[in-house]
Amino acid sequence: MDFFDFHHHKEYTRNGIYNLDINTVPPDFSYSIGIHPKDIDTQNIDNQLNWLNNNITENCFAIGECGLDSFAETDQEIQERIFLRQIQLANEIKKPIIIHCVRKFYEVISLKKYSRQPMIIHGFNKKQSIADDLLKNNFYLSFGKAVLYNLSLQNTLKMIPLDRIFLETDNEDFPIEELYLKVSEIKQISLENLNKQIAENLELIKNG
Repeated sequence: MDFFDFHHHKEYTRNGIYNLDINTVPPDFSYSIGIHPKDIDTQNIDNQLNWLNNNITENCFAIGECGLDSFAETDQEIQERIFLRQIQLANEIKKPIIIHCVRKFYEVISLKKYSRQPMIIHGFNKKQSIADDLLKNNFYLSFGKAVLYNLSLQNTLKMIPLDRIFLETDNEDFPIEELYLKVSEIKQISLENLNKQIAENLELIKNG
């Protein structure tokens, strides 16, 4: 059985969405492309936006990862402006948005009104109340390695509807199968049915 890795940084993993590094060339398989808040270069932002616009091929699955990060050096107002540009681009090309968010969840939620495309928080590892607020605002949540050992996150995951989740390795080096096994145990669902549900979720966000 193949397991889809929703967000990863491994060029050799084709069954998933490869996160393209800034100013690199798209691969010949499914990828996401965006300007990460920590990669914003205020002296070179026009070139970065041109790179983004010029490297959207038929293999582009999503815009991202992009978003807001309270620890990034770039001013928060500039982060929001660049995030909004990418939301607008996603609207134009009708692609979902993979979001990086660090301690800025309510700001991200406030910007949701500008998006006409599905928005997915990648690497979600926060408390239940934040998950609830995101779900109320129609976000999807993608879970990573923390699910394997974080009991609080496991309890949160129990409460998340199956049709709102994805699973990812991000930049961690571990088999995605481990995560699927753990989530099937937590959600008390067969591995086959979990895999099928993730595939259905992918179709939903792909079609807006």
